[in-house]
Amino acid sequence: MDFLIWAGAAVSLLGMIGILYCAAQVAKAKKAGLDDAGLRAALRGIVALNLGALFVSVIGLMLVVLGVTFK
Repeated sequence: MDFLIWAGAAVSLLGMIGILYCAAQVAKAKKAGLDDAGLRAALRGIVALNLGALFVSVIGLMLVVLGVTFK
């Protein structure tokens, strides 16, 4: 089950990288000085990507828990 733990850690790390990327994109959008409608449009796409990255991270953590449980 060590493989499941390491695979889950790698998947979780990918999700965390995605979340950090989304945070950087939000900071970049705020610095751009967009009006309200432009900022909302930029954030709409980032929120969808953020939810996907969060889902990937949760799946990775579930794999780690399964690996530790069945070890």
